[in-house]
Amino acid sequence: MAGRFGVGARFVALAVVWGASFLFIKVGLEGLSPAQVAFARVGFGALALAVVLVVRRRPLPRDRALWGHLAVVSVLLCVAPFLLFSWAEQYISSGLASIFNATTPLLTMLFAAAALPAERLTTARVSGLLLGFAGVLTLVGVWQGVDLSHQLTAQLACLGATTCYGAAFVYLRRFVSPRGADPVVVAFGQVGSATVLLALLSPLIAAQPMHLNAAVVLSMLALGVLGTGIAYVWNTRVVAAWGAAHASSVTYLTPVVGVVLGVLVLHEPVHWNEPAGAVLVVLGILASHGKLTPRRRVVEMPGPNENVGPPANR
Repeated sequence: MAGRFGVGARFVALAVVWGASFLFIKVGLEGLSPAQVAFARVGFGALALAVVLVVRRRPLPRDRALWGHLAVVSVLLCVAPFLLFSWAEQYISSGLASIFNATTPLLTMLFAAAALPAERLTTARVSGLLLGFAGVLTLVGVWQGVDLSHQLTAQLACLGATTCYGAAFVYLRRFVSPRGADPVVVAFGQVGSATVLLALLSPLIAAQPMHLNAAVVLSMLALGVLGTGIAYVWNTRVVAAWGAAHASSVTYLTPVVGVVLGVLVLHEPVHWNEPAGAVLVVLGILASHGKLTPRRRVVEMPGPNENVGPPANR
């Protein structure tokens, strides 16, 4: 019972931390530029994962090819999306950014269908994509017309970030997972590589003056140490205990947490199309996994040489 409670507690913690990440970004932008927020996020995340590796005595891999793949993943999973989300939240609410983040599973499925032969599109997956696309159009509010303002470009930046996530997950599955590396080592490799890349780019994109206060510093620590570091360890344990399918349901909770925190802490307004679009996106995810189609119960008939008897105990 204690073990189950521990896994459940980690699952709830994941939903809260990942949902609150968009709040932390918003608070961080009060004193930092978008690039500085992204750099602080990966830097603190890499530091937290390094501590975990030292405590667990996990050696770093010597496979140069693996490090090359992790460098690619770091751009797709950390550098590009973290910069895009941070830039976008200058112009849209943290709650809306968290809702757009929920499109990640649908975009991952789209990339997987294109790159992985075993993940071809089925009727259920196409239906899910269409529902999710309808949700995105609802979020954007296409009936209001196309306005090339910062708000629209910020929403497109969020979709660009989740597109990077989708490509990264497929790349991980195809080029990194078959190598059998420890998940925490992989996490440190990609976050650490992102830290190095952003450190090299900092003189060009993160040279603005900083205005630090307690709220900004604590938000960056929480975003990096918890949201980008320790949360990965929690997620690994939840996947091991519950399986990937059940663990991925955290995707349904993070936008709820993000919107609620945005309203309660930052007093952000919520327009009707935002929760409506979020519902369509979630329905699209469910439909793509066949969760909206009732399962037919298959009754196997006994063969000519089989005895008919009571079912075995399970």
